This record gives sequence, structure tokens and C-alpha cells, in this order.
Amino acid sequence: MKVSVLGLGYVGCVSAACLASLGHEVIGVDVNQVKVDLVNDGKAPVVEERIGELIAEVVRAGSLRATGDVREAIMESEVSLVCVGTPSEPNGSLCTTYLERVTEQIGAAVADRKGRGGRQTVVFRSTMLPGTCLNLLVPILEKFAGGTAGVDFGVAVNPEFLREGTSVRDFFDPPKTVIGELDPASGDVVAALYDGLPGEVFRVPVPVAEAIKYADNAFHGLKIGFANELGAVCQALGVDSHQVIDVFLADRKLNISPAYLRPGFAFGGSCLPKDLRSLVHAARRADVSVPILAHVLPSNSDHLQRAVELVERTGKRRAGLFGLSFKPGTDDLRESPLVELAERLFGKGYDLKIYDANVSLSRLLGANREYIETRLPHLAQLLADSVDEVLEHAEVCLVGTRDPAVLSALPHGEGPVLIDLVRLPDAEARRAEPGYVGLAW
Repeated sequence: MKVSVLGLGYVGCVSAACLASLGHEVIGVDVNQVKVDLVNDGKAPVVEERIGELIAEVVRAGSLRATGDVREAIMESEVSLVCVGTPSEPNGSLCTTYLERVTEQIGAAVADRKGRGGRQTVVFRSTMLPGTCLNLLVPILEKFAGGTAGVDFGVAVNPEFLREGTSVRDFFDPPKTVIGELDPASGDVVAALYDGLPGEVFRVPVPVAEAIKYADNAFHGLKIGFANELGAVCQALGVDSHQVIDVFLADRKLNISPAYLRPGFAFGGSCLPKDLRSLVHAARRADVSVPILAHVLPSNSDHLQRAVELVERTGKRRAGLFGLSFKPGTDDLRESPLVELAERLFGKGYDLKIYDANVSLSRLLGANREYIETRLPHLAQLLADSVDEVLEHAEVCLVGTRDPAVLSALPHGEGPVLIDLVRLPDAEARRAEPGYVGLAW
């Protein structure tokens, strides 16, 4: 394919050279003439493993050249990868100035290209927040190109997952390829660019593709911060942190796995809250600052509060709650987030009914009974005997369980407002129904 790559920084330079090595005819574009001249001389404008020899090879073969003229590059290509920078503003917000500027230039060139045959596809590879492409960049393209995105020209978002230092290796062996497509034809063009490369390909809506890059980078930062904080605590307690992490990493069932990584309701139970509190307390006693670990429980509490606020926004006063124990298939109520939710709603004066097939006041014993008598002493008057009793009572229902008896009874369309805390199996269909609200989806 004939490809133009706009922006010859780390991402653009590596993308241009690697695409050229795959057999595409690539034109790199940059406002910095020094970078343009270096590429045309077969030299890399960035320091990166393998990039020097790769650029020399593809320039010598005639499959890569560079220019400072956006219009020239667009006129001579069928797909354009936008790789300009999106730095932070002083207040932390995303700077889209360079994106907007190059999008205007691309749009104007696309307008000039009309009548030359073939549809130009504009692929944004720059990191940008969800909504940037559809709400900001597509209108700019349509204005300057004088056409409709997805009809007169293609648009896609294709985030990169290249680590500086190993970016060439990462390009040829990607963890995944993500294509946010405005229309299937646009997605087809991007998929063809990477034909033959390993890794799973995800073709998703444009905002999902924009968000994935942030999910990845935020989690990577969180992992590094977590490991460093844990290391500091271990050192203060006289423990070899690397031995601890070696054992931690060996657990591929719960630790290094998809476990616990689906948005849902707050966590609770007899272990996680208690152990987090103990670890943070030990760190403070040792004068070790652990801001990530110290804010896990406050974050969890804030997430629970979101559910309370969703109820408040309905303006309704008769509430029903399905589920009470901290985990399905158990009657353990200790530090259950659903108990905390019930306590907050009851404390705010809501007329509340609760159903949990596993919870019977007469069967609660020991610490379990003591906990509920302390936190929710009025439980006996709140518990319902059946799902129907709750549904008949409630104007707004919070669903905190996937109990089949509850799922089969939940109404569609008319009925109480449903606040979904667990992402119901049919959540995707329910999202189109009035009265359905997902907690975090």
C-alpha cells in the first residue's frame, strides 16, 4: 500500500520504517527539516535499537522517503498514519494543538485529492482521550475535506503499543493490534497494513480504541508503583521484596491473570479490607509512604458511593436490593459492600427491602451475626422472603447478585429502575431500555 506517516518522532519513525520493511511504499512527513533530511540520507532521527540499520535498508531500497509537505504526502498515498505528539498542558490536560493542525492540513489535501481515484483513509495513531477523534478531529476533517467521514474518506484510530528501546521488536511482535473503525472499510485498510503480523486483532468502536491505550498505560504505572511501594514496606520490615514478588508472580490464577480485572461493584469480605488496613498501618509505623496502597480502600468506598448516588438521582424512595453477602454462594456478611450499601441507604431514610437466598437471620452465627447486628441491626425487618416481594415493593432495584432466580424475574421495559452492580448477562441489550443503569458501563 502507499502510506504516509505524519510525524517522525519515536512512534512515527519506527512505524514508517517497519511498514516500509513489510513492503509498503512509505512517505514520512515532519515539520522539522533536519528529521526529513536524516531520513532521506538513510539515517534515523531517533536513537532506538535496530532503527538505524532498518531505515538505511528501506531508504536504499526506495520504499521510504521523507518530506516536509503534507499535501505532497497525501496526494501520493492512500492511507495516512497520524503520529504527532499529544503532550500534557501545564494543568495536566491533553494538548491537541498538533493533532488539530495536521488534521486541517490532511483535510485540505484530501479535498485536493478528489477525482484522483480511491478513498483516502486517515488513521490516528497518536494517543488521545476518548471522544477526541469523533468530536474534535472528524469535524475538522469534514470541514476541510468537504466531505463525510466514512463515506468520502475513511477514519480509524490505531493506538501503538511500542516501548522505547524495544519498539522495532514490539512492532513486529505486537501484544495486540487495536483498530477503532468508523466504518468496516476503514478497518479493512488498517488491518491490511499489518497483515501477517502475530497477535490478536481487535476491531472496536473508535472511542474504545482511544481508551485502551490509557487503560494499558495507567495499569502499567499502577503495577510499577505497587511493586515499588511493596518493596519499600518489605525493606522496612526486613523482608527480601524480590523473593516476595517471585512467589507473587508465580500465581497465574489470581495475581497475573484476568482475575479481579472486570469493572463491577466494590470489594469486601473478611480478608481484603482487613489485610490492606494492616499493611498500610505497618507502613506508617515504619515511616514508609505508600500513597497507592493507602488509597485502595478510599477508592473502594468512593465506588460504593457511586451506587448510592445513582439511587439518589432517581428521586425514588422505595428501594430493593438483591444480594447481601460479600460473595455469591456464601452467607458471609463480614465487610460485605452490599451490607455497607444497605446501611447507607437505610441511614438516608430509604424504604428498603433486601433479598438474598443464602442469608437467613436465624442461621447467622458467631462473628457473622455479631457483624450484622453492629452494622445493620434492623436487618430482620428489611429481609424479604422472595424476589417477587422485593419487586412488588421497589421503585428502584439494585442488583448485586447473579442468582438465576433473581435474573429470571427481573422485568424488561416497564417496571422499577434497575441499577446493575454486577453487569447482568443481558446488560448489553438492557442498556437500550429505559430505566436500566449500569454502575460502571
